[in-house]
Amino acid sequence: MSKEFDVVVIGAGPGGYIAAIRAAQLGKSVACIESWKNPAGNLKLGGTCLNVGCIPSKALLASSEEFENVSHHLGDHGINVGDVKLDISKMLARKDGIVEKMTKGIEFLFRKNKITWLKGHGKFTGKTDAGVQIEVSGEAETETVTAKNVIIATGSKARHLPTIPVDNRIVSDNEGALTFDSVPQKLAVIGAGVIGLELGSVWRRLGASVTVLEALPAFLGACDESLSKEAAKQFKKQGLDIHLGVKIGEVKTTDSSVSVAYTDKDGNAQTLDADRLIVSIGRVPNTDNLGLEAIGLKTDERGFVPVDDHCATSVPNVYAIGDVVRGPMLAHKAEDEGVLVAEIIDGQKPHIDYNCIPWVIYTEPEIAWVGKTEQQLKAEGREIKTGQFPMMANGRALGIGKADGFVKMIADAKTDELLGCHIIAANASDLIAEAVVAMEFKAASEDIGRICHPHPSLSEVMREAALAVDKRALNM
Repeated sequence: MSKEFDVVVIGAGPGGYIAAIRAAQLGKSVACIESWKNPAGNLKLGGTCLNVGCIPSKALLASSEEFENVSHHLGDHGINVGDVKLDISKMLARKDGIVEKMTKGIEFLFRKNKITWLKGHGKFTGKTDAGVQIEVSGEAETETVTAKNVIIATGSKARHLPTIPVDNRIVSDNEGALTFDSVPQKLAVIGAGVIGLELGSVWRRLGASVTVLEALPAFLGACDESLSKEAAKQFKKQGLDIHLGVKIGEVKTTDSSVSVAYTDKDGNAQTLDADRLIVSIGRVPNTDNLGLEAIGLKTDERGFVPVDDHCATSVPNVYAIGDVVRGPMLAHKAEDEGVLVAEIIDGQKPHIDYNCIPWVIYTEPEIAWVGKTEQQLKAEGREIKTGQFPMMANGRALGIGKADGFVKMIADAKTDELLGCHIIAANASDLIAEAVVAMEFKAASEDIGRICHPHPSLSEVMREAALAVDKRALNM
């Protein structure tokens, strides 16, 4: 007789493990299926985000920022240092240690919440009166479990170009780019999206000459235009060489180098020679070999599992969340959907406002936004008013030597409801949370302008930008 659970979650990334924990908190019997192995061959929870995504990349971004500060900026503070030496193996070990601590933390949470970790690959095999049948294979003997409810949370993987084989040595995706054993002299990056810019920034700070090739004609097209223009200016100043509107041709590799042929935006043939290449052209959902057809499900033409506004599939009691469904591929979006589905299974009536999910790019300065851009709102015919305030007018930003960028607020011209907030600044990832709260509560820009903010702090720029919406900024 197979094991039976109220809820079985397939995948233990941010969406999956959070869904499992919330369902367990609500008194359900829960199992989570995960087969991820690290390079040492050990099974780990946390999925792409914790193992080869958000967490390790932010660790390297922090380390590389420290290296750049010591190498180039401490002198501004009157602190003189001698020769700065990079121990890349120690840097990578620190990153791996953080990942290990985080994944062990999830194991602890599973034990604390009495969640069964089914170690292996999960695949649907059919339905019975008792529930959905899922085969788990991989680590031990193959077993079949029965679930009253299933949450598909299998995440995504890097999109590869069919003509460019990835060996994660000379040609890497996000995984290989986190484990370079030396700093390349010349680094090529295909794709000027979040991953390309973040990983390109890491290796540029550590000494690489970085060239980024982007097929789209616009830079950071999802951003408000004011942000993308400022970001392009900052990255150029830092030394990132970004080429837009290119068409990638043949890529040739040797044991120690790579050559990328491409056509530039003017139609001229070009060749980029580098020591390493990072391919970061987006991600695709992990929906292979799930056996969806066994329960009457199929993916759409892009490989996503179709769901409604509450993450329910067309099969009763089967849900899908995170990177395998519509919407932005963001860890925090997956987490919110995991909580949503667990509470729906419990009979509650939760809701997610997808317009209030923030985006962040962890470059220097950081880029973050929530809500709609000025361009989107104008295209909708919405009457708006905007306020913008520069970091250079903020005492705290000047004190910490991070005065680049600004905060921009957009509000409805008549009601003053906050419709969007767009930040390029130090600590934008933290500052944006105030705007998210405001938008969730349908606040007006005046509400933020009337809240007392600590002085001196970067958060004061949020208040000043809100005040600027009505042309009453106090420090400009």
